Amino acid sequence: MSDIIQLLPDAVANQIAAGEVVQRPASAVKELVENAIDAGASKIQLIVKDAGKSLIQVIDDGCGMSPTDARMCFERHATSKIRKAADLFAIRTMGFRGEAMASIAAIAQVELKTRRHEDELGTCIFIEGSEVISQEACSANTGTSISIKNLFYNTPARRNFLKSNPVEMRHIIDEFQRVALANPQIFFTLHHDGQEVYHLPGAALKQRIVHLFGNNYNQRLVPVEEDTTIINLRGFVGKPEFARKTRGEQFFFVNYRFIRDAYLNHAVLTAFEELLPDDCYPFYVLFIDIDPSKIDINVHPTKTEIKYQDEKAIYAIIRSAVKRSLGRYNITPSLDFDQENSIEHLITPKPLEEIVAPTISFNPDFNPFASEKKISREQHPFLRDSGEHHRSSNSSSPIPKNWDTLYEISKKETNLQQEIYPEESISVNEQEISKSSERQLFQIHNRFILSQIKSGFMLIGQQAAHERVLYERFLQQLQNHSGVSQQSLFPQSVTLNGSDFELLRELLPDIKALGFDIREFGKNTVVVEGVPADLNNVDEHELLEHLLEGFKNNMAILKVDKRDNLARSLARNAAIKTGTKLSLEEMNQLIDQLFACQMPNQALNGKPVISTFTLAELLERFEK
Repeated sequence: MSDIIQLLPDAVANQIAAGEVVQRPASAVKELVENAIDAGASKIQLIVKDAGKSLIQVIDDGCGMSPTDARMCFERHATSKIRKAADLFAIRTMGFRGEAMASIAAIAQVELKTRRHEDELGTCIFIEGSEVISQEACSANTGTSISIKNLFYNTPARRNFLKSNPVEMRHIIDEFQRVALANPQIFFTLHHDGQEVYHLPGAALKQRIVHLFGNNYNQRLVPVEEDTTIINLRGFVGKPEFARKTRGEQFFFVNYRFIRDAYLNHAVLTAFEELLPDDCYPFYVLFIDIDPSKIDINVHPTKTEIKYQDEKAIYAIIRSAVKRSLGRYNITPSLDFDQENSIEHLITPKPLEEIVAPTISFNPDFNPFASEKKISREQHPFLRDSGEHHRSSNSSSPIPKNWDTLYEISKKETNLQQEIYPEESISVNEQEISKSSERQLFQIHNRFILSQIKSGFMLIGQQAAHERVLYERFLQQLQNHSGVSQQSLFPQSVTLNGSDFELLRELLPDIKALGFDIREFGKNTVVVEGVPADLNNVDEHELLEHLLEGFKNNMAILKVDKRDNLARSLARNAAIKTGTKLSLEEMNQLIDQLFACQMPNQALNGKPVISTFTLAELLERFEK
């Protein structure tokens, strides 16, 4: 029997490795941009077409490569970062395995142009499916330009599993943001289908955050800085009032490498205890500088997970540093005794000799039980100093005459109002009586509506009920494209970050079907000219941001289609909130609309909207 174990061809091995390294176009973007950073580039341009499916091009001004290095970089396990196993515990570069370029070349058509500073001519290599088509000298700028065309062209099954262009572009933007945050000193640009998405000049970290996420983040950031013998921590956290429902804007970097770590994320969340609701997550960009020998970064194929020697100490440092920063910048409630004492200096006390003690004059002969006729104005303690205009020349009686008509003026005002508004007051009373006769309703703690029924009574959660009503209404509008728009008197421009803007572009047809009147207006900016007519007195910017946040949150938790997700998100943001006082007419209208729904008993979160209490249960509870 012949041997059956054989070595795989390099092309097949590279395609297998590509399954781990290159999962989607964003994975290739990450590898190429990190290689440009390792090359010492000060300017990096990223150009994508068709969300990276047709073209991914990265141009940098780094050190470049020699002709031999340009050819060797496409071989498996060929790297300039490590030479021996001990180097794995002293890595400060982004890439080191030597599999990225070989994996990318196995599933795409790759063109590489590179030139070193000391060379007159550069090198141009064209590879297709791990096969070198050509290699020749060429004229090239200093640095490296690499183009990846037709990703997954020879693995159609992988290409068919790619998502739509807006979804894939959001993943590319996420990777781009992480690399740009980790390297604020580098000039980055991102172009998609001929349009510039980001233009990020080299700046400090705070300016880079503002350039990436918008000018409104300038007032949201709280600096964090802590130096210890274990780690050095620096970065920014967001103020609690700007927390979001999703975890998207949370970034941890260890030695400038983006990581995902639920344990360290919990350290930040515990620092925000009693400042955030349970379903809100703060913004943070935190950098951990640690000795490479104290960590192991070779524990995950994408290198987004790290093992630490002393996790508990790092947890405690991060938690205390964030909490101290929140307290230092008056985010957490605190009592500053020095500040309280400083109030005393604002008041200049008078000298003791200027202080005059108050004097009280009284009539020692005053008898409250004496006859009224015998008490003169001079003897009465309350009327003695009332002034000359109160004195009566005809009578010395201290009690005013006609005192029994003291409240006549209030009676006249009441009668006057009844004469002016007799019909309106009667109509209101009649309307209230008619409503009460139809249905007896009470609002409890501005949270629940109590309604009497024949078998007892029922409690209705007002927010859950309104969410159910709006959800079914919005879902029907999405299916029929029947949303009615209420035009805004002053259209408002809304600037979003790149990822949210791409998500909005993907949802724009359905959002317009709900009644929104939105048009694109320049880079990452839209103009809201109208909102659904069902929504009154809303802030367009806040409504749009909450709509997108709710959509992303539902997408991460629920497995529902796009329209259902959008209807849920808008219903939860537009519904009346717990604590809102409702009139009798509003309660009646809400109940009528609720029982007209297809599923009136179930809230959007699956919990009941209505709880019924029968008369038998009440009798059993109160009677012996």
